[in-house]
Amino acid sequence: MSTTVDYFTYTPVHGAPETASVLFAILAIVSTLQILNTNSARWQFILVGTAAAESIGYIFRSVCINHVSLGLFICMNLFLLLPPNALALFNYKIIAEVARNSLVENAPFWKRPRFLVWFFFASDVFSFVLQSTGASMTAVENAKNAGKWVCIFGLAIQLVFLAMFLLITLLLKRDRRYTVLTRQGDVTGVVSRRRVFGLVIATSVLIYVRSIYRLIEFIDGYGGKIYRAEWAFYVFDFAMIFLAVGSYVVWHIGHYFPRKGKEISSDEAAV
Repeated sequence: MSTTVDYFTYTPVHGAPETASVLFAILAIVSTLQILNTNSARWQFILVGTAAAESIGYIFRSVCINHVSLGLFICMNLFLLLPPNALALFNYKIIAEVARNSLVENAPFWKRPRFLVWFFFASDVFSFVLQSTGASMTAVENAKNAGKWVCIFGLAIQLVFLAMFLLITLLLKRDRRYTVLTRQGDVTGVVSRRRVFGLVIATSVLIYVRSIYRLIEFIDGYGGKIYRAEWAFYVFDFAMIFLAVGSYVVWHIGHYFPRKGKEISSDEAAV
């Protein structure tokens, strides 16, 4: 009968996954309340889903420490590997909405909302499918090596498209025609724009760091030094995604993207 060490190749620490699960659950609950209270667009529940999936992933990790099985180990890998793809999609949607609401005429195709949504959405789905397939394969002994390279390919694609997205976001940030709604409480008309673009860029960098770590981990191999360094997992995976999701909770931007049908009050204007 396989033991925890057989699956993990090391003895995982107790307490850390439980703490991580609770923290992500809190972020999911708070984010849900923020979205409902501010009549934010429903696509912002992507952020809630990201936090909830991470919480579930750490629950599986906690269970695997005490009662591991192939099915539980596969579920743990899937729920801890894939949620950042949803977080990246959340960022893609934000910038697409900024482009749509700005109504910029004669914009190049790569600045148009339709391109921003579907091009990066397609890349995200492709990366998601590759990573989920690879993660499932790595839990099977005779498919570990093949699964490793499938995951590496999926993560590499994610890094390439995320870099392209960051570049486009920076270019849109420099173009003053792309605006964000100003809400009551913003000190100046520039605050809302700076906050939205700043959060998208900062969280994308955090996702990028996490993806680089995961890529190096898979290249090093299952059971390698990086894989066995559990502290690295919590620093470069848990911490990066927790900070990214937490940033959107601390600096909630849902009210900049109201649900369709909700009128903008008279004290709000475009930057």
